[in-house]
Amino acid sequence: MAEWGKGDPRWIVEERSDATNVNNWHWTERDVSSWSSERLRLLLLAVRVEGPEGVCQLTDVSKLDGEASINNRKGKLYFFYEWQLRANWLGTSCKDVKYRGTVDVANLSDENDEDDLDISVSLCKDQPETPLLNLMRRTGVKEVRRVLGQYVHQLKSEFSQGMILPTADAPKQPPPEPAQRNQVKTGKTQISPAPTCSSNPAPCPTGVRIQTCSFNLKETFRTTADELYRTFIMQEFVQVFTRSPAAVDGRHGGSFQLLDGNVSGQFTKLVPDRRIEMRWRFRTWPSEHYATVLLELDDRGDETELRMECRGVPAWEEDSTRGGWNRFYFQAIKQTFGY
Repeated sequence: MAEWGKGDPRWIVEERSDATNVNNWHWTERDVSSWSSERLRLLLLAVRVEGPEGVCQLTDVSKLDGEASINNRKGKLYFFYEWQLRANWLGTSCKDVKYRGTVDVANLSDENDEDDLDISVSLCKDQPETPLLNLMRRTGVKEVRRVLGQYVHQLKSEFSQGMILPTADAPKQPPPEPAQRNQVKTGKTQISPAPTCSSNPAPCPTGVRIQTCSFNLKETFRTTADELYRTFIMQEFVQVFTRSPAAVDGRHGGSFQLLDGNVSGQFTKLVPDRRIEMRWRFRTWPSEHYATVLLELDDRGDETELRMECRGVPAWEEDSTRGGWNRFYFQAIKQTFGY
């Protein structure tokens, strides 16, 4: 027993001025609930399965209750997490009929292995029976189970760095290499930011005159004009083809934000099934600078021709903007919905 006033040496944390912990006998805790919530949403919204019955895609996460934390006790990491979640799915049959349903997971926690997760799939109450339900139960459940396992792996392998302080005897790690400048990385692509006004890396402020350009694109989709129109202005469809959370108010004057907030703007004119006009910008453009985008839809029966005009794009962003629209709008829509 320790003498009065001296304390038990087993509970004394000896820490040096260089922040090393001599025996790593400290207790620290990090709340990772916010990170976990965002990561779970991103992983789930990427779930998409195909089969003879059609295509199913998770469109949004309507319930995500729980918490997660990492504890360091005497140099060992302990992971605690417990989540209950519900995701909505949209299915498109081989006959192009839409169905909606839900996926529920009640026991995502550190006490259960990936194979022990209780995942249930159902149709919404107002939906008729469809073979797509079997597709989700057969293949969709496996994919949901896989991405939830991926969340646990990322939690343990990526987010735990720095939780254990270096010990006095451990070799010092070299400092991390500085991140490359002039690059903005997203989950979908990598785009160089706008040139700066000086050596300061911040984008040019509002009011600075910049050189702009315009370009036109044309694409044909194997669907009707009304279906293609809804694909661009309805949040659930935008989230499906971008495979990420989005906020879209598909009304005149409504705003939108998608691709992890990298794209934003406002609908300035909407002519149902015929024309969409919008103010559109990428996050790295000069502050408050928007391009004008016009989408003309020409219904030709079994297919629709889309003509796009984009004006006011910063000249140095022409190639990336043109390529972005081709890849992350047009091709993504075709690959997702079979248009």
